[in-house]
Amino acid sequence: MEEKLIQRLESAVCRLEALSPAGFSTRGISLSNDDNAASEPPILAFEDLMRNYVRKVSDAAEKIGGPVLEATRIVEEAFSVEKQLLVDVKQTQKPDLAGLAGFLKPLNEVILKANTLTAGKRSEFFNHLKTVADALSALAWIAYTGKECGMSMPIAHVEESWQTAEFYSNKILVEFKSKDQNHVEWAKAMKELFLTGLRDYVKSFYPLGPVWNPAGKMTPATSTKVPAPSASAPPPPSAPLFNTETSQASARPKEGMAAVFQEISSGKSVTGGLRKVTDDMKTKNRAERTGIVNTNEIGHRNSPSVSKPVVAPNPKFELQMGRKWAIEHQIGKKDLVISDCDSKQSVYIYGCKDSVLQVQGKVNNITIDKCSKTGVVFTDVVAACEVVNCNGIEIQCQGSAPTISVDNTGGCQLYLSNDSLKASITTAKSSEINVLVRGSDPDGDWVEHALPQQFVHVLKDGHIETTPVSHSGA
Repeated sequence: MEEKLIQRLESAVCRLEALSPAGFSTRGISLSNDDNAASEPPILAFEDLMRNYVRKVSDAAEKIGGPVLEATRIVEEAFSVEKQLLVDVKQTQKPDLAGLAGFLKPLNEVILKANTLTAGKRSEFFNHLKTVADALSALAWIAYTGKECGMSMPIAHVEESWQTAEFYSNKILVEFKSKDQNHVEWAKAMKELFLTGLRDYVKSFYPLGPVWNPAGKMTPATSTKVPAPSASAPPPPSAPLFNTETSQASARPKEGMAAVFQEISSGKSVTGGLRKVTDDMKTKNRAERTGIVNTNEIGHRNSPSVSKPVVAPNPKFELQMGRKWAIEHQIGKKDLVISDCDSKQSVYIYGCKDSVLQVQGKVNNITIDKCSKTGVVFTDVVAACEVVNCNGIEIQCQGSAPTISVDNTGGCQLYLSNDSLKASITTAKSSEINVLVRGSDPDGDWVEHALPQQFVHVLKDGHIETTPVSHSGA
């Protein structure tokens, strides 16, 4: 007991010594000032935000486990980094653009780590991972340096970032509404974290952006304390996402902090400044590349070359684990049929071209990913029919479908039966989307309705009103 008392007294003496005038350096702020900054109201309020909102997301993720828990750990790490940045802001003079990029590097690395989880083939929890990756860009409000920086105001930036993430969050609510309430709880907790917790925090303490310290350190801190990542988390990319140069892939180059934010919003990593290689740009898909060496080219080479045959991905048509139908890389197949299915199974169609699939029965959900010139005819879906990253798709619902979502797709024809007229149709980053329904005569011609692609946004009475653009045709 006496030893414990002595230890407590020694600890108290150390704290008193740190608070004495000798505890401060004549050249700048010592570590004791870091403790003072951490005890100020904005920092304490951010800690409350983490306890009340981040903890709620973590509790829901622990019930789910797997990739959802892994992504949530990155959310925890990102908010811990943000808190330390807020402490460092109070000890640092406002930096220039290059200095700000270095200052925000720890946050950039965590956001990139979240984006790496969504790379590659879509997983079962893709919507969860995409929600996290898009939502974390809201933490970049701390990069706002004024109206000239090109970013939205901090509060608006947080709201806009969540609106992007909410597209995928809503998919989770639809998919798991009648399956697993833990996923619904997680999605709702994510919305509360960003649209209530973070937005209200920024509104209360930093509506005009971070408040730098004019008497603080000249050089921005680049060694922010970052919690050690879990063993299961993927390593962050080596190159920083914040950059002082604009992305070469942008159609309209931006300057200043607009360039910095443009890159953090894009989700790109070390290849952020390069052109994206699409499928039609790959050698194996280019008609002019036949794999045969021209005789005129042989003379220009020092040694003979042997052309390698192009190996196409193996097509799949199988039921995996009794729960998921995988139809992949089907080319020119017009007679694909799934006849033995039930409402607990899902259908995933990937990389198909110039093919037609019929789903004869009720399934839980249908996802069409990276397909072109493909048709899908189905009877009923319990949750949703999703179209992602496609081109030239035709879908016919012969029964009912509560939700149909179209994301990043060009050219989509939706044929709806009378039983599916109440379907909720969601579109994002898509064009040439047409909905066709029967007229008054059930056996009559199809009536086509084009979904709007252009919208007008007007600020009225303190909020934004959005209406589709209408063309008179005059």
